[in-house]
Amino acid sequence: MVAVVLKEGHSADEFRKEAARAKDPDRVRRLLALAAVREGATRMDAAAADGMDRQTLRDWVHAYNADGIAGLVNDPLPGRPRKLLPEHREALRTLVEQGPDFEKDGVVRWRRADLKRIVKERFEIVVDEDTIGRVLRELGFSHISPRPQHPDQASGVIKEFKKTSTVRFMKP
Repeated sequence: MVAVVLKEGHSADEFRKEAARAKDPDRVRRLLALAAVREGATRMDAAAADGMDRQTLRDWVHAYNADGIAGLVNDPLPGRPRKLLPEHREALRTLVEQGPDFEKDGVVRWRRADLKRIVKERFEIVVDEDTIGRVLRELGFSHISPRPQHPDQASGVIKEFKKTSTVRFMKP
């Protein structure tokens, strides 16, 4: 097997300076292993010192040779695609901002269970209540909501029921 030559461009000190600035521990290990190789350490020793296999170090040498130091980062994993697309999120935002219509929706305030049902009915997407909560947080909504008010409640009625008694203090 032929050793892959580490291309010129950075000295061992420059690799170490980059490692000191890096925030990702995996990237730090890669930079330090390349610094050791640049100083003349064997691939086996450099890989073992930084907790990787010789073949893994070889792969990172290829990545460095292709893209420089920028090639020493992991590609982000794609993950599961979002169920609610941006247009669904905006429709949900509008729905929450307008609030429920008691006649149409049957509720006086939105709960996550209600929004889950609405998303299933309107968009034919099944999501969990936790997902609805996470989307609402991402949209800037708080889980705290004002106390609902009955649609037929007359204005000023609440003042009649408020406690007006004075506070009594007990003598020591």
